[in-house]
Amino acid sequence: MEHKAKAVAVLLAATCVFSIIALILIVVNVKDVFLPSNTKYGLVFDAGSTHTALYIYQWPADKENGTGIVSQVEACAVPGAGISSYADNPALAGASLKPCLDKAMMIVPAKVQRETPTYLGATAGMRLLREQNSTKADQVFAEVAKAIRQYPVDFRGAQILTGNEEGSFGWITVNYLLETLVKFSFAEKWEHPQATEVLGALDLGGASTQITFQPGGAMEDKNTSVLFRLYGTNYSLYTHSYLCYGQTQALKMLLAALREDSSSPQQISHPCYPKGYQENITVAALYDSPCVPTPSTPSTAQALMVSGTGDPVACRTAIQKLFNFSCGAHRTCGFNGIYQPPVRGQFFAFSGFYYTFHFLNLTGQQSLGHVNSTIWNFCSNTWEELVKNFPQEKERLHMYCSMAVYILTLLLDGYKFDEHTWSSIHFSRKAANTDIGWTLGFMLNLTNMIPAEALVHVKGQQPGLWASAIFFIVLTTVVGLVAIFLQCFWKPK
Repeated sequence: MEHKAKAVAVLLAATCVFSIIALILIVVNVKDVFLPSNTKYGLVFDAGSTHTALYIYQWPADKENGTGIVSQVEACAVPGAGISSYADNPALAGASLKPCLDKAMMIVPAKVQRETPTYLGATAGMRLLREQNSTKADQVFAEVAKAIRQYPVDFRGAQILTGNEEGSFGWITVNYLLETLVKFSFAEKWEHPQATEVLGALDLGGASTQITFQPGGAMEDKNTSVLFRLYGTNYSLYTHSYLCYGQTQALKMLLAALREDSSSPQQISHPCYPKGYQENITVAALYDSPCVPTPSTPSTAQALMVSGTGDPVACRTAIQKLFNFSCGAHRTCGFNGIYQPPVRGQFFAFSGFYYTFHFLNLTGQQSLGHVNSTIWNFCSNTWEELVKNFPQEKERLHMYCSMAVYILTLLLDGYKFDEHTWSSIHFSRKAANTDIGWTLGFMLNLTNMIPAEALVHVKGQQPGLWASAIFFIVLTTVVGLVAIFLQCFWKPK
């Protein structure tokens, strides 16, 4: 009996000691720990004049200085043309979005889909349709909204972006991706780069073109000024959008001007098209846009024959006639009398600027002289030579000369770049593996309006101490059980 009492007493004492040790290990050196924040998602449709794309973005629920750190998850090209092309059959505009919405539902986790903000932003194509027929524009928007509402997302509406919004959101995208707005520092936190200059943005779509940059001084025209606050810093920008001066509409204006100057109303000699190239177009297709006014003297011709002459000098002269380069009341301007301060700093040129120059292998910071000679030589090729050298590009091959000369004229004569500032233009489609366009900037600006979620606050323990505490808790339990066993089942002799 005496041995049993001693053994049980020792075991109970050990249990007490081990319990105290475990308690000390649990409470010692406890730190506050913030659990990782939830991930938010956002969907933005870019409904351009020639095509539509859906961009899927994500960002942590806790924000950085009031703006979310947004990254692109996926981009989905909507099949078919831009939504403005469905003006006569608006139901097809809504139906065209569904394949990309189906794809998004496979990417965005089901538990957050209903709180995922979803927008459709339309640009110059729908601006032109609204000018032409506002009823048809409203019907197209009604159908795309109806299609999106069939999905479990937080649809915030379909809208037409102003030209200034399109330009300034593109500027935000460029600077965010190139880390001039916010950067993750060596101290492992997001910081505003102090010595970094922001970049300008040059965008060329099918129906409009935008220029946005931070000017060197005060601006004369407040209509071209926009103010943003991002990551705790204010930015005052110059921005302007030229409707009808996107590639598609500008080249349509060029074709109409060439017809006006033609001696035959049914024959058009096109100096920007290669010699030997011919195509038939309908009169209705040429004058189907507000950018191309119907001629004062109507013609009975239903079809037009367009023949290329491959004359770079005449091509440049004809394209320059599309612009008015006089500044009028302003000391400095872009074109058509629109105020523009002198270009300043580095610029990113994307969308149509990039695609044409990429085809001509001119996106590698070549000199202006090299760019001029490359375009001149390309425009001097015959149609037969071009088809032989670029068989895979036959569909758009006849247009590259006119597009290249148009871009050169727009940048040099329109936006007033010269041989000294030309090297500041960087032609690019992506930055940091993300598409450059207005949608990411739109999403970044949108996150200023999304409430931040508070981080989950818990108490944390170092892994080694926690493992030791668990060991002594287990040991205490085992020793306690042994003591109980001895007390109940040990029968002394």
